[in-house]
Amino acid sequence: MGEQQSHATAPPPLVRAIDIAFRWPGRQGTALALPDLLLARGEHLFVSGPSGSGKTTLLGLLAGVIMPRQGRVEVAGTDLRSLAPSRRDRFRADHVGVIFQQLNLLPYLSVLENVLLPCRFSSRRRLHARQQAGSEIEAAGMLLERLDMARDLWRRPAAELSVGQQQRVAAARALLGRPDLVLADEPTSALDAARQQAFMALLRRECRASGAGLVMVSHDERLAEGFDRRLDMAPLPSEALP
Repeated sequence: MGEQQSHATAPPPLVRAIDIAFRWPGRQGTALALPDLLLARGEHLFVSGPSGSGKTTLLGLLAGVIMPRQGRVEVAGTDLRSLAPSRRDRFRADHVGVIFQQLNLLPYLSVLENVLLPCRFSSRRRLHARQQAGSEIEAAGMLLERLDMARDLWRRPAAELSVGQQQRVAAARALLGRPDLVLADEPTSALDAARQQAFMALLRRECRASGAGLVMVSHDERLAEGFDRRLDMAPLPSEALP
């Protein structure tokens, strides 16, 4: 009998972006075109490029905050365009943690309340946090401690924090409940060198521990070390889009 070979089926990618084109309405010179982008589950991708190359726009497309002019974006096997806006919001809450460049913390909520927001909007993230640490509050506290946020800050309104402290709170919020995909837009820009290294170590470690994919945008080329792959983006003239 001849030898039989078994061919393992490769797992589907976490992110699949196919033939993407995007242009902000009424704005010249801001465009994005990607023929194909795949991100495996657990893979870490570093995205670099000059201002205007579409780095932040790419994160918005992967998060489902904006929709491409053409093409398709799939996350965890779901075509984001197939979801109504409200369902897209729920899907993002369940599967995606985002560290926005503008941070988007609620200034009147405390540090702890801001970190816990994903568990208010997603039963999936709440369950994961409880499985991780017994309760979502304990899980949030673990992340804050690893990010060097002193306990006496946890009840302080976010508006009273420094920008660097707010960045660390935004990171803890994105990581809480172990989402499938973490998107980070210039997450270390306000951190000093020591905290920058600690932050990156925590971000990569937490994503590795949960098997989360990571897509991080940064101008700091030094931060590319430790990532599985990198994507260098270049500005695209808006007239190049269909």
